[in-house]
Amino acid sequence: MPTPVTEQSLRIGKLVYGGDGLTRIDGRVILTPFVLPGELVQAEVQPAKKDLLRGRPIEILEPSPERVTPRCPYFLRCGGCHYQHAFYEFEAEQKRSIFREVLRRVGRIEYDGEIELVTADPWQYRNRTQLHIHNGEIGYFAAGSRTLVPIRECPVSSPKINEAIASLARDLPSYRWFDASIELFTNESEIQVNPVDRVPASVLPLFDAIGGKAPIDYGGFRVSRNSFFQVNRFLLEKLVATALADAHGSTAVDLYAGVGLFARSMAGRFESVTAVESGASAFHDLEFNMQGHPVQSVRGNAEDYLASLTAPPGLVVADPPRAGLGKPAIGELIRLMAPSVTIVSCDPATLARDLAPLLENGYRLAGVTVVDLFPRTFHLESVISLKRN
Repeated sequence: MPTPVTEQSLRIGKLVYGGDGLTRIDGRVILTPFVLPGELVQAEVQPAKKDLLRGRPIEILEPSPERVTPRCPYFLRCGGCHYQHAFYEFEAEQKRSIFREVLRRVGRIEYDGEIELVTADPWQYRNRTQLHIHNGEIGYFAAGSRTLVPIRECPVSSPKINEAIASLARDLPSYRWFDASIELFTNESEIQVNPVDRVPASVLPLFDAIGGKAPIDYGGFRVSRNSFFQVNRFLLEKLVATALADAHGSTAVDLYAGVGLFARSMAGRFESVTAVESGASAFHDLEFNMQGHPVQSVRGNAEDYLASLTAPPGLVVADPPRAGLGKPAIGELIRLMAPSVTIVSCDPATLARDLAPLLENGYRLAGVTVVDLFPRTFHLESVISLKRN
């Protein structure tokens, strides 16, 4: 049976994590993309799951004064960006409110203190992107699907990445018989090309013409093609400065250390620093990057390393993946009770889940900052400073 679709006028109440605008009608929630708070929108509405409906805007009947014309010609079709229809300053403020709400809704954390906001230029910031190739075209998938939206430029990607996109868009029509995904990473001098899937040998010279698979130097860090590195080229230094603030002392631990972005700065502030990383590629880069720095590199899981400690370090910095720290690592942090814990998070929902038991077992929020590493999208980075009561 086809899903029933109705047309309704919706007054948008607020933006929520995920990029949608929320409307409540008769106790049911309607989530609609590409809208702004206060707008009156004519939309097609259909059920998504119990008590949740999804809207598709047809016409903006009463636009918000914060609405602007999107810069990108692929916006609304490409699944990458969510907020190009708003002034960036308004988007950033909305993210601060959204972050506070997620803490309350997911973690039941009532935080009324100041949330600092760190921003930079919202355009041409991405130093890494994943693209998809189909039928001789390159682009991004449409939201919620695997339908390719072909592109020739990406306004949020760096100039060097846009050079590569233009080159591939020009030359790929000669190779219409393969599908693949590739990842591009750049320091604005070199491009690292990482085919995610197997590609025909005949295509490799095309990739070699724009870059290579070898590690590249990014601000003094060796970064291999399977190693994690932050994607916003404008906010790296501010992110590190926010996470470390004025921290200094005798011992510190950097969990999920990656290639050593935080550990290297920690080395100049603490007598002893240990950097813990489980990924093979990132760990090899970490060892290389820490040469000449008083940092001990340990390959292993965060929870296993914490379980091996008998005394708390002065500072624990953790930059976990989107899944968060998880119960085992949280349990070890509560056992150790380090005086200071800083969590760098890319997902406010898993962060709120992790924070709740820490706040219930002897920690307090000493600083909360939203670092907008992903402008024009719903994603947001946060830095949380916890102090032992």
